[in-house]
Amino acid sequence: MQLALSAEQQELRDVVAQLLTDRCPPRVVRTAGASAEITALAKELANLGTGGLLVAEGAGGLGLTEDHLVPVLTEVGRRAVPLPLVETWAVAPAVLTVLADTEPLDALVGGALVAADPAARGRARFAAPAHLLLSGGFGGAGSISVHDLTAAGRTDLAAVDPVAGLQQLTGGSELGVVDDPDVVLLTWRRGVVGAAAELLGLARAMLDLTVGYVGDRRQFGVPIGSFQAVKHHLADAAIALDFAGPVVATAGHLLGHTGPGGDGPDTAQAVAAAKIMASEAALRVARLTGQCLGAIGYTTEFDWQLFAKRTWATATAWGSPAYHRHSVAVALALPGLGSAPAY
Repeated sequence: MQLALSAEQQELRDVVAQLLTDRCPPRVVRTAGASAEITALAKELANLGTGGLLVAEGAGGLGLTEDHLVPVLTEVGRRAVPLPLVETWAVAPAVLTVLADTEPLDALVGGALVAADPAARGRARFAAPAHLLLSGGFGGAGSISVHDLTAAGRTDLAAVDPVAGLQQLTGGSELGVVDDPDVVLLTWRRGVVGAAAELLGLARAMLDLTVGYVGDRRQFGVPIGSFQAVKHHLADAAIALDFAGPVVATAGHLLGHTGPGGDGPDTAQAVAAAKIMASEAALRVARLTGQCLGAIGYTTEFDWQLFAKRTWATATAWGSPAYHRHSVAVALALPGLGSAPAY
């Protein structure tokens, strides 16, 4: 298995990364919601064909695989983009492709944004700019209903990541229900791997920001980055990321090169391991970089806060590390497991 990016994958990643660098600096991230700048960013991403990354060419998409998706979503995390891009690019295609009504799929390819509520609790992140909602399918089981949010009631909710725009949603019209087990399983696994990729980018952003800060901040006449305790913290953070990255890439590769539902002999464990390692690596990076930053890390105006808060929220999205550890233990038939975590 080749984990290094192909020339095509690098080119796609670099194009998206450059657009996000130009159009989504921290100042824009803070505007969140449906601001004019975020709306313009969503339109420019749609013009690249990103909504159809995993949609077949015959349906107007690019017909690519998760091998292409993982590096692109890592760049999304690196900029903390306040849009439902994991849900739109990774989660929605499989469901909307098999929906009897073809209009939602056409809208996706054309740039519509999709929010997701896999636990069917009636709330979703990044809901403000979303046109559609996918509800259900947590754990890759059950069914997924598709809702048009045009006339839905929306109530803003308090959340650890305020720029993610968590909303309570009511009254959206149902467009259809998908209960094909292979589609539901594939949708779930794509969401898990997509969230893992985003976490890698968030962690990289926190690490890069902190390395820059400790190189400039001086105490006793020298940069604090020269202190052994700081160097060790940042080295530990970098090692955690270096270990998690290949695991996420492997999960994406297996998911894109297996049978229906993204199912293969090692796929389930690989997908779970990707979310476990990415979540725990990103949480560790947040903790260690926060310690290196000191008091400035507690300042809401400091950009590190954007990435840390998104990390804390995303680490539990699409299944917490505890949930996925339990699923791996079940697959390995380990004794004395106890009850599964709810999320």
